Amino acid sequence: MSEKAARSAATMSDDVLRSFEGHRRELCAYAYRMLGSSFEAEDAVQETFTRAWKSYDSFEGRSSLRSWLYKIATNVCLDMLDGPQRRARPMDLNGPSTPDSTLPAPEPDYVWVEPIPNALAFGADPAEAASTKDTLRLAFVAAVQHLPASQRAILIMREVLRFSAGETADMLNVSPASVNSALQRARATMSKVQEKSTVSDVFDERNEEQRKLVDGFVKAFEAYDMDALTELLKADVALSMPPFSLWVSGPENVAAFMLGTGKACRDSRLVPLAGANGLPAFGHYKPSDDPDVWLPWSITTLELNGDRISGLTFFLDTEKLFPLFGLPMELRPN
Repeated sequence: MSEKAARSAATMSDDVLRSFEGHRRELCAYAYRMLGSSFEAEDAVQETFTRAWKSYDSFEGRSSLRSWLYKIATNVCLDMLDGPQRRARPMDLNGPSTPDSTLPAPEPDYVWVEPIPNALAFGADPAEAASTKDTLRLAFVAAVQHLPASQRAILIMREVLRFSAGETADMLNVSPASVNSALQRARATMSKVQEKSTVSDVFDERNEEQRKLVDGFVKAFEAYDMDALTELLKADVALSMPPFSLWVSGPENVAAFMLGTGKACRDSRLVPLAGANGLPAFGHYKPSDDPDVWLPWSITTLELNGDRISGLTFFLDTEKLFPLFGLPMELRPN
């Protein structure tokens, strides 16, 4: 190959890779909905790009590049979902516990729906982010996990990504009639599952009342003022802490848990994040033996409903999650 041809090929390669990169965030969000894990979603996107790169010469342009990448991503996800295991939230596995219950042994990380940073899932367009936040909520992602893998893909393609029945059928190599039939079954399952889910609103950083509610939570939690905290909670608020299956419900039980088993959270610090799953989120640091050092405790997310908080989730796998969210492994005063 001549030097000129080599430069031309390199330029084309760079252009192709850039065209893939333009779809990374939406593909990551899609894979996350399918898999329930931000880490697996990133792996799925990387494998999608690898397969797409290797087969790019066979891409004939009969569909858009976006549709072609989604077809590959779907096959990658279906390969990764080849098994009975589904991710869940603690409240999907058992009923609420009393606040004085002994913590059970932690479950493996593959049991739980994990949080995903907004930056991995949303583009720069606020309108686009607003339209996708609802389907990245923890409750929605957990509900989707109840579906068989192919129904999961069809529901997301048709109702989240708005692909047509024909486009979806082409991606899955089935008939449009099969797509429509599977979609009806998926909708029926989702309707039953979501009846039991905590209701939450889409979080809008520009909404002054929502910001006031979140700021009130931070102030009450860092002061460990349980009276102020419970005033912000809905009557059916749920507190959970993956990887533990235990969870508690109700403001009084949340307060009792915080003052009992959760008392190590006293004097914590909450570092605001750009968001997780479209929800308000924080890097939660707890005190250490050194009064000038706080250590990672959780990625904490809030679910809001009206003028109250309906869900508190403390994701405790800090060794994996703090680097994912770009957080340091210790916090010192400025």
